[in-house]
Amino acid sequence: MNFINELEKKAASAGKTIVLCEGEDKRVVEAASKIVKNGIAKIILLGTEEEVKSVAPDVDLSGVKLVDPSTDPNADKYAEILFKAREGKINKKTGAPEYADVAAAKAYILKDRTMYGALILKADDADGFVSGACHSTANTLRPGLQVIKTAPGIKTVSSSFIMVAPETGNKYFSEGIALFADCAINIEPSAEELCDIAIATADTAKKIAGIEPRVAMLSFSTKGSGNDDKYLKSVPKMQQAVELAKTAAPDLVLDGEFQFDAAVAPEVGELKAPGSKVAGHANVFVFPNINAGNIGYKICQRMGGWMAIGPICQGFAKPLNDLSRGCSVNDIVATVAVTALQA
Repeated sequence: MNFINELEKKAASAGKTIVLCEGEDKRVVEAASKIVKNGIAKIILLGTEEEVKSVAPDVDLSGVKLVDPSTDPNADKYAEILFKAREGKINKKTGAPEYADVAAAKAYILKDRTMYGALILKADDADGFVSGACHSTANTLRPGLQVIKTAPGIKTVSSSFIMVAPETGNKYFSEGIALFADCAINIEPSAEELCDIAIATADTAKKIAGIEPRVAMLSFSTKGSGNDDKYLKSVPKMQQAVELAKTAAPDLVLDGEFQFDAAVAPEVGELKAPGSKVAGHANVFVFPNINAGNIGYKICQRMGGWMAIGPICQGFAKPLNDLSRGCSVNDIVATVAVTALQA
């Protein structure tokens, strides 16, 4: 059984309900149908019957719960939740309260389905949330930060991609799986944030991807071979992140800073970082910033033929995940399966 099939089978056993916010997107509608048909999860799809039929007229939505916020009897309940969650917050542009009253909150959520989906999750009417096929990461994650918020004790919300090797395989990854982080949320993370990202992604690797994490903190430098003190100071930042992570999670197999080839190729790792348990054998990769991470995963996906599942969000109090706007139907299905397993 391949990784995706195993992922979907585990999700089916979990029996969770996931809300998909974008009934106006054909890929999301097709994914909703496939998910329910294959028993991967129960689906709440936000949209109107008219718009769903206009984008996907031939898709069978039997078993999918289609919710139109404008006619949903729960809208008042969700508006109350939003108003209470944001009470006292001031709109920075206007200087006025974000929502003057519950009626104002309701007017807002009837226009913003991403927020509406987050409120369904907040109210425990769903176990997880997936959006982003036709919305930016910022628009998808903002409701999460405003109403779902972070899990207790978590300082850094981050993201990772589960990268699945093509059927032809890859000689450096016998398991056919790797994790990349953070490619979607933190623009220029500090050493402390990189430490949090590394530990969270290792946890995702173990609990969701089912692999024992070997974490490489990436750079253009390997063990001090390069430096950029005159510029961004990214090498010292990664070195500090390594030390922080080793202190915070001493049992985690983690090392760095590494160039990518030193992290994945045994012959290079042995040459550049002899004695390291990670060099040449890494399967979890923490990038120094979003530029490197986002470019890296897309090169792997488009030129290498790897499947990218995610961004998988880490650190929220409830499972809430973003989609790449270039996602396929199968990407959406896989992300829903991951979200179900996080619940």
